[in-house]
Amino acid sequence: MCLAIPGLVEEIFHKEGLTMAKINFAGMRRSACLEYVPGVKTGDYVLVHVGFAISVLDQEEAQRSLDLLKQTGEVNSFKNELDNARDYT
Repeated sequence: MCLAIPGLVEEIFHKEGLTMAKINFAGMRRSACLEYVPGVKTGDYVLVHVGFAISVLDQEEAQRSLDLLKQTGEVNSFKNELDNARDYT
């Protein structure tokens, strides 16, 4: 099953013509493409699926999503995937 995970945009940069960001996923940092969510700023929360931010969330919605992932045990699966994922920066 594929999940979209909420994360905090910590830094925005450009790479090869694409708008990218360093995203903090509950302490784990990875890069994601921001092309699908124009106007995102540092400090915003985004929902990320397979390396692409697909929507913007408010902080409460992001926290509810993370809490639900923790309750269902999906957070461990997510952490394993991030540990094995390639960072595209």
